[in-house]
Amino acid sequence: MALCQNIGYDTMRMPNLLGHESPAEAVQQSASWLPLLARECHPDARIFLCSLFAPLCLDRFISPCRSLCESVRDSCAPIMSCYGYPWPDILHCDQYPADHLMCISSITNGSAHTGGRRVPQASCRDCELEEAASSKDTLETFCRSDFVVKLRLIRLKFSPVSLSQFSLAAKLDVLKHGPLIGGQICSRVQLWLERDATCVRNMTRRSPRGGAFLVTGTVQGERLVVTKAYAWQRRDKNMVAAARKWKHHRCRS
Repeated sequence: MALCQNIGYDTMRMPNLLGHESPAEAVQQSASWLPLLARECHPDARIFLCSLFAPLCLDRFISPCRSLCESVRDSCAPIMSCYGYPWPDILHCDQYPADHLMCISSITNGSAHTGGRRVPQASCRDCELEEAASSKDTLETFCRSDFVVKLRLIRLKFSPVSLSQFSLAAKLDVLKHGPLIGGQICSRVQLWLERDATCVRNMTRRSPRGGAFLVTGTVQGERLVVTKAYAWQRRDKNMVAAARKWKHHRCRS
């Protein structure tokens, strides 16, 4: 199943810990969790969910530890609430064993860091579209950002195995690439489309089929973090003027 690809094993026990009787049923039900994994709300979210949907085929079930459930719930439930979904009762953490018993514990030792990356904090307002107040303010935003990119998005047909709802409809117009070189910016934007579900959803709320946008933000390791997003419209004189002036603009140090 897409939820548990490259998890480290390829056989699972049925029925699973969620009561699914067949692999087909487990695959179908697990697909609804893919957007949450795309948001990367917790580094152990995949381990936790796969221990339930696709338990390792052993003589006995090994449940996730209660602390693992609580850690994933505390990070991911706020993200789910952005979409109007509560943490489901079927994943109530009190049903799982304490850490001193036989269970699957956190691989990140309860830390909010993994590989130097901070677990993203939930915000239901990520990337809500802004209006350019003036070309001067917009240029200052460009200067403060690691990257500035104009892109066009097109909505994809729904697929239960796809993490992304949109794809790039045309070549990127890169106004500023910052520390990224060559074709890195394009691959990072593709990764952002797959992983930052809340951001993309808020950007496209008024344009559910897609559209043209200008986004700015920072580079954090392999991730692009969009901090400001604008709908690209030629009638937005401030935005168009800022983009035109940017090529010759010198940022104040």
